[in-house]
Amino acid sequence: MLSRKYRFHSRGGVRYTYAHGKTIRTPKMSLVYNDNSRGFQRYGVVVSKKIEKTAVGRNRIRRRVYEAIRQEREHFREPRDNIFVIYSKDILTMEFTELRALIRSLLEQSMI
Repeated sequence: MLSRKYRFHSRGGVRYTYAHGKTIRTPKMSLVYNDNSRGFQRYGVVVSKKIEKTAVGRNRIRRRVYEAIRQEREHFREPRDNIFVIYSKDILTMEFTELRALIRSLLEQSMI
């Protein structure tokens, strides 16, 4: 799991990122990102009840995405707030390497 330091702690930062950030969309998820002045990156994962009805399923998706972020985080050092919004239930069953590649691709696109 991603360390608590690198996650959002309140809704204020999430609201600010949604209001002022830029978005990159894919069929399975999107990334909303914005620069911050904290000196490190923060991440959030949003999974709607429309995607998975049970809290167990939503949390499992969230944990898989956080683990993929943790493994890819070392490659991206620019201070930025990142929110991954999940659109597809397929994230729950897709291969973990494919999930990591998707997250890496979104983060690389946000650096351009």
